[in-house]
Amino acid sequence: MGKIKIEAAVASQERLADGVFSMWIDAKEITDQTVPGQFISVYTKDSSKLLPRPISICEANRDKGLLRIVYRIAGGGTEEFSHYKTGSRIHVLGPLGNGFPLEAGLPGKRALLIGGGIGIPPMLELAKHLTCTRQMVLGYRDELFLNEEFLPYGDTFLATETGIAGTKGNVMDAISEHGLQSDVIFACGPTPMLKSIQAYALEHHIECYLSLEEKMACGIGACLACVCKSSERDGHSMVHNKRVCKDGPVFKAEEVEF
Repeated sequence: MGKIKIEAAVASQERLADGVFSMWIDAKEITDQTVPGQFISVYTKDSSKLLPRPISICEANRDKGLLRIVYRIAGGGTEEFSHYKTGSRIHVLGPLGNGFPLEAGLPGKRALLIGGGIGIPPMLELAKHLTCTRQMVLGYRDELFLNEEFLPYGDTFLATETGIAGTKGNVMDAISEHGLQSDVIFACGPTPMLKSIQAYALEHHIECYLSLEEKMACGIGACLACVCKSSERDGHSMVHNKRVCKDGPVFKAEEVEF
């Protein structure tokens, strides 16, 4: 069916942490098509803000036709979203991008799911869908969110910059401290984190998939505002670039250059 733009209703919204909100959206048409790792574009009601805000999909409840996004206030658009109440109308486009390959996490494998900051939410839907052994490593600056929701799916390890929970440091420090081993890695988070995970995976010859966080404009691959460097030439731009919104946001580790 492909991506569609709909007017949906906010089913509920709550604050999870300072500046971090969880919103459930009644969007059955999109929910039915969603793959873990994809995102939606959310439009503001402010006519001066023409471009939508890309937000990763945290959960998709197909039985109820509900889609969950967990986002951090980063500007005027997301500030507006944070004030929406149950019943508020919202325009969304999705599902967008390519998700994580579920076949990479079949039974018999050991998967390491790594999320950093606002890259944590999309890992929750992935954790629900994988059928192999799962271990989660979640990295925070200080305040925690969503961490307890991962517990039903496997051992969950935390890393915090301030040391308020888990390992004091970053996700790589937590992996080292607990001696975690894996056959495949799935990760989403800020670029410095992904760069470290990429280097670790390539050094240890571990299959690895990275979901890139990048500022986007159109969200559908037309404007080239969210390109990243790639090891192969893009058939659209004819240069060594990949469009994060269209070709990604999920890439194999060896596909991208930081």
